[in-house]
Amino acid sequence: MAAAGLAEPQEKQKQAAPQPSSPAPRKKYKIEIEIYEARPDTWCHKKGDKFSYPADLSKICPWLQGSMHDFLVALAHGATLPWKYEGTPYEKVIDPDGVTTEFVRCPDPTSNLVAKITRTRV
Repeated sequence: MAAAGLAEPQEKQKQAAPQPSSPAPRKKYKIEIEIYEARPDTWCHKKGDKFSYPADLSKICPWLQGSMHDFLVALAHGATLPWKYEGTPYEKVIDPDGVTTEFVRCPDPTSNLVAKITRTRV
């Protein structure tokens, strides 16, 4: 019996627990890095050098790796960075379902090194 002034608790209606939905399949990407610009006498990389990510990461200069890290992680997880650099040699391709490019400069002030990252959906 309920105390004075308190109502009897009502039975909670049983609700069907929502069934967990399976997550959408994660998109898979191939990421390649190409040295887009470099001084001819730069010690670490030459213009045209190509690398696969993540397989060849250990072959890339640590300074350039550090510059590219956040871009590589973002691109590998499907992010697209909106700036386009229109009207420059670094104008990007942005196609979340196809090819997307990003340009990253090495912080070594003597190298004049720019890497082009190309993400392709597999």
